[in-house]
Amino acid sequence: MSFFSSFRSSKKNKQQKDQASVYSANNNSHLSLRKSNSPVKSALNSNAGVKFQQQHSQNQQQQLQQQQLQQQQQLQQQQYEQQQQQQQQQHQQQQRQQIQQPPQPQQLPLFLCEPFVRTALVKGSFKTIVQLPKYVDQNEWVAQNIFELYNNLNQFYGIIAEYVKPELYPTMNAGPNTDYLWVDQDNRTIQLPANQYIEYVLSWMSNRLNDQSVFPTKSGVPFPAQFPKIVKSIARQMFRIFAHMYYNHFDKILHLGLEAHWNSFFAHYISFAREFELIEVADMDPLVPLIENLRQQGKLV
Repeated sequence: MSFFSSFRSSKKNKQQKDQASVYSANNNSHLSLRKSNSPVKSALNSNAGVKFQQQHSQNQQQQLQQQQLQQQQQLQQQQYEQQQQQQQQQHQQQQRQQIQQPPQPQQLPLFLCEPFVRTALVKGSFKTIVQLPKYVDQNEWVAQNIFELYNNLNQFYGIIAEYVKPELYPTMNAGPNTDYLWVDQDNRTIQLPANQYIEYVLSWMSNRLNDQSVFPTKSGVPFPAQFPKIVKSIARQMFRIFAHMYYNHFDKILHLGLEAHWNSFFAHYISFAREFELIEVADMDPLVPLIENLRQQGKLV
């Protein structure tokens, strides 16, 4: 081959290589071109990332709040169980103490306590004082004694009447277990304050005692057939006043230094009522302990 042919061949090859390299640089080949992202896509990706982080943070906060709530509920449950256990232990301890401790004796009313229950003006029995004298009509004797007992009872009540206030004693009672009701003219039972009840009773007694048809004072005038029944009603009402004053006002009597007079007066009354059967046993129930004590002392026979 001649030098000229060789030169032309070499030049032709070089042109082909140059064209190939120019083509290769402009044919969008992935080997030589760099791929760039769109600005819109980048912004979307950025917003999605922020939202994901916010959602993730909210989920974490919710989980944390749920955990705290569960812990708080568990703590409250534990505290409740501890309180229940403590209450149960205290209840069991109280039961054991009640079993171990002997029952406390019931407190006696003041008038049954020593030395007050033995304080008296008169020593010995009232039997001879209340017995029917010879040659004396029984109705005359009963009427005379009922009249004297009424006067003494009225005077004793007058001493402590100012303390018997309706707001303090709204019922006529003889201790916590006995209430007395007033029966009006229409035969209806009414609950009255103690002062009003006693005033009604004393007024009713006074009217009966001053009624010449019931308690005649003139010679030769007989007593009515219903006299024993009326006297028993008076004696029963007297006992109720005694019982109320013993249970509710003995402290005032004691403060005034009249307990000896009061005890002797009651012993006189109960001896007389029993001597002539003016009061039923059931009516004496509130003061049975006192009556029994007086009997043991020899004041009642």
